Amino acid sequence: MIDLPEDSAALKAMVLTLLAERDCHAQLADEQTRRADEQTRRAEELRVEMLRLQLELERYKKWYYGPRADRLQSTGDLAQMLFDFAASMGQKPVHPDDVPAETPQDSEVRRVRRRKGRRNLANFENLPATTHVHELSAEQRACPCCGTERQEIGADESWQIEYLPGHFERIHHVRKKYACTACENSGGKPSIETAAKPEAAIDKGLAGPGLLAYIVTSKFSDYLPLYRLEDIFARQGFEISRATQSVWCGDVADLAEPLYQLMAQRVRSSHVVATDDTIMPMLSKGKTANARMWIYVGDDDHAYNVFDFTLNRGRDGPKHFLKDYRQVLLADAYGGYNGVVAGNEITRAGCWAHFRRKVVEAEKAAPEIARSVVEMVRALYSVERQAAGLPAEERLKLRQENSVPVVTGLREKLLNWKEQLLPKHPMAEALNYALSQWEELTVFCSDGAVPLDNNISEREMKRVVLNRKNSLFVGNARGGRTAAILASLTSTCRRHDVDPQLYLTQLLTNLPSVRISDLADWLPDAWKRRQAAPPDGPMK
Repeated sequence: MIDLPEDSAALKAMVLTLLAERDCHAQLADEQTRRADEQTRRAEELRVEMLRLQLELERYKKWYYGPRADRLQSTGDLAQMLFDFAASMGQKPVHPDDVPAETPQDSEVRRVRRRKGRRNLANFENLPATTHVHELSAEQRACPCCGTERQEIGADESWQIEYLPGHFERIHHVRKKYACTACENSGGKPSIETAAKPEAAIDKGLAGPGLLAYIVTSKFSDYLPLYRLEDIFARQGFEISRATQSVWCGDVADLAEPLYQLMAQRVRSSHVVATDDTIMPMLSKGKTANARMWIYVGDDDHAYNVFDFTLNRGRDGPKHFLKDYRQVLLADAYGGYNGVVAGNEITRAGCWAHFRRKVVEAEKAAPEIARSVVEMVRALYSVERQAAGLPAEERLKLRQENSVPVVTGLREKLLNWKEQLLPKHPMAEALNYALSQWEELTVFCSDGAVPLDNNISEREMKRVVLNRKNSLFVGNARGGRTAAILASLTSTCRRHDVDPQLYLTQLLTNLPSVRISDLADWLPDAWKRRQAAPPDGPMK
């Protein structure tokens, strides 16, 4: 029994003291709870930061050493685990009772049949053939028994493939002059006339069209830098500096610029234009400037790949190129395109490959989410494989039946996952990438002509990167423009399966005398149709 004072004032003082102690303990408990929550929050932030740094390290390691394909590592780990398990089981001895009785095989194991013996080189009919006949001499024909000359009874045939290196030739142009001697003898003008020679690609230039075509093809189709060509030419007895070759490339670009502008005009007539860009270093004072090279890929009805060189990555470059364009622009999430499509009728479409790549990069931070997202994106690509080769209307119908439900379900899952993750979580950043441009990503659900991704333009950008890796930079803005024009021609030739060496040789031979009205006949696709037409028949 606690003795309490009888005095009300003392009791009040005791109650106040107890209340103060209670409040003090409550404040201490709240402080401890706050500190625990702060520590928990800080620990979670540090865990997310650690995941972000790990993913960044993995991203760099993949750039340097890893595969280029965007595949989940967890799936690869599972496959490797199953492979190791099978290998370990294969090393264990088999008990005789575990061997099944002989039964007919349900399925035959597919075996790769390898070709036996040497390949029949006579079947390479596309290669020119030279026949060498090897005869016996008169002394060898004499029979060793009776001395009578032996008669031919047949021949043994065999084939070889030989390589004859290219060679240089000097073309000696002799222009005959004619004059009227009768007029000259009578004191009049002799009326001198000189025979004309074909117009050259470069006026009074040293290089012929075949040499110019070889240089352009080597640099912009085979990505061979000019200093290597300089060494190759020197070994064959023709010394020409890389600076001269560079000037020749610029002259070819000047000649082909009307054709380049026509290709750009055809691309702007496409329903869907795919675009991408990459750095193209340009020499500048102090250090190289980060200029840009852009690609604009036309649709199948306007099948041309056109490059454009700009001094920076500002929106003015694509805005100028697409100034009259009013249809669908397929691109990544670069914010500069917002200014291109703002205020006009351009519809911007997104790339699902970029979204999948970001999810795969953040896989270690949330493997279950990554696996679920990749499976749903894979379902979209499965529909695209079924729709390959179909008209746009039928492809759209197939997408609305199969792809739209997948897209709807994916959006709901993305919103739920986003609420469960911290804002700076690596997987949250990948999910926000999709949610922030969901309208662009779902354009393909309402337009059957829009591809699911922008890989077609990214592939062309990789070719620019190869050229950049070998040649390092362009010298100035004119060099960038030259690279854009010549890369457009060689890339379009590749798209139509045209030999750029043969095409450019004929183009440079004929283009100086081609009328503007006939320029379209020298586009790579039109040239290919003309080559396939009968010699005296109409162009197909």
